[in-house]
Amino acid sequence: MKLKSKKNIIIIGVGGHFVSTLNLILSTNEYNVVGLVDSKKSKKDFFGYPVIGTDKDLPQIFKSGIKFCSIGIGQIKNPEPRIKTFNLLKKIGFIVPSLISKNSDCSKISKIGEGTNIFSNTFINANVIIGNNCIINTGSIIEHETNISDNCHISTGCIINGQVKIGKNTFIGSGTVIKNNTEIGNNCIIGMGKIIKKSIKKNVILK
Repeated sequence: MKLKSKKNIIIIGVGGHFVSTLNLILSTNEYNVVGLVDSKKSKKDFFGYPVIGTDKDLPQIFKSGIKFCSIGIGQIKNPEPRIKTFNLLKKIGFIVPSLISKNSDCSKISKIGEGTNIFSNTFINANVIIGNNCIINTGSIIEHETNISDNCHISTGCIINGQVKIGKNTFIGSGTVIKNNTEIGNNCIIGMGKIIKKSIKKNVILK
């Protein structure tokens, strides 16, 4: 049996979320992490992985033959850095794969968008739609027929019940529970441990 060759990949950003992204990539056993890229080339390496350039070097890195890239930038108060990076990578031509932990349970009749990362111990039920460039963090439950738009971060241990709709660029804090058939608007920030029983309009911040 011929072994499947791994694809070379780089990670953008070396902040707090980088470690989780690195661990997720390694868990898939599909990629070789060949380098890191940060906005400032302040260190030579992280955990033995070399920093090979800054954002300005990305076009040249792409031309060198590296086609796969993952975003190690988190999203709490502001989704813009992650959105800007995703758009830049796509403009250059990089493939930003969806990464799904082998320790998650993701329905085969759900749809996961490009650049979306599904972390360990996450459950995603049937007919769920998750957009591009999202983070579905460790231990979250996304129930049937829920729709999560682009650039959302569902943080650790959230419970999103059935047929919920979450608008783009929204952050849902750790341990939050959202009632079924509820709608959360675009650009919202929902703090840790909230119980959401009614729909929320766009641009709302619940601390």
